[in-house]
Amino acid sequence: MKAILALEDGRIFEGKAFGATGSATGEVVFNTGMSGYQEILTDPSYHGQIVVMTYPLIGNYGVNPEDVESQKIQARGFVVKEPSRIVSNFRSTQSLDDYLRSQGIAGICGIDTRALTRHLRSAGAMRGIISTEGLPTDDLVAKARAVESMAGADLAARVTTKEKYDFTEGLWQLGKGFSKPGTTRFRVAAIDFGIKRNILRHLCERGCHVTVFPASATADEILAIKPDGVFLSNGPGDPEAVTYAFDTVRAIVGKAPVFGICLGHQIMSLAFGAKTYKLKFGHRGINHPVMDIYSGKVVRITSQNHGFAVDKDTLPADLELTHYSLNDGTVEGVRHTRHPAFSVQYHPEASPGPHDTSLHFDQFIALMEGRGHAS
Repeated sequence: MKAILALEDGRIFEGKAFGATGSATGEVVFNTGMSGYQEILTDPSYHGQIVVMTYPLIGNYGVNPEDVESQKIQARGFVVKEPSRIVSNFRSTQSLDDYLRSQGIAGICGIDTRALTRHLRSAGAMRGIISTEGLPTDDLVAKARAVESMAGADLAARVTTKEKYDFTEGLWQLGKGFSKPGTTRFRVAAIDFGIKRNILRHLCERGCHVTVFPASATADEILAIKPDGVFLSNGPGDPEAVTYAFDTVRAIVGKAPVFGICLGHQIMSLAFGAKTYKLKFGHRGINHPVMDIYSGKVVRITSQNHGFAVDKDTLPADLELTHYSLNDGTVEGVRHTRHPAFSVQYHPEASPGPHDTSLHFDQFIALMEGRGHAS
């Protein structure tokens, strides 16, 4: 079946339907990873977005129920050049096409994703629509222009848990599945702005009893469980729109060690007076090099997924820059100068991506033990 991708600037791409039929709207962004499509699709940070995979062949190893990062597909739509017709993996239980169709997620294939990516790099990420409904292109462009803008959108409130809950699952091991950690050493409160499951698994694997709180939880509610540490999660949308979290973070820092990732990093920075801005096309991929200022070496190849960044020229005296991107110099990490609190823009939990930066979870453990420093 014929499918069309229309962008808000009037650019049209014609291809074939992939996944569910119908329409899908959202901000069109690209990811440069060669693999990890299932984790990408189910990452809540992609809520409200149509994801373009730049690698030409996607879906060759299928999907399985273990490699999901949330309870469902979070991306609004999916764009690939060529979906694999053959699924070859002993863990696969379903094809990518069937997976998208089962959850009602529309996609498009058979288009020049290289041309689309180059256009997004030049013009910037923009709103778009995938449609198989045969509407005139002018109507599709009008619909794309009517899509909600990411700027100013509090999407964390839409993906967060409604009630607090405990998480007890450890990391996945080949032939064994997910581990079941034994004795816990620390009580961690994780604020869910769109949290990925593998973050929680890393914490559990290191002896943490994790209680996940809604994004709107107050400092009093969080501190009531007497946590040894507080984690600020990743998530979608504009960090400046999550205003209710700023007071919460300010009230917690100094009372318990704090560790933030991605949106959590941006929220911590905003809470202490920094500003954020929307990137032209964002950072989405699994091979982004990051400079560690303390070591003076490029020791981190990172997994990233964000469309906003902290403005380094607005960092307050309380926050010290610890990492920056070698691709464009943007802020990749900060730490509080007086309290045990730090955050990173990238994703040390991987899934997908390299494990180079999982040491940040160990740093968080060290802070809770009172023997480390935030870096």
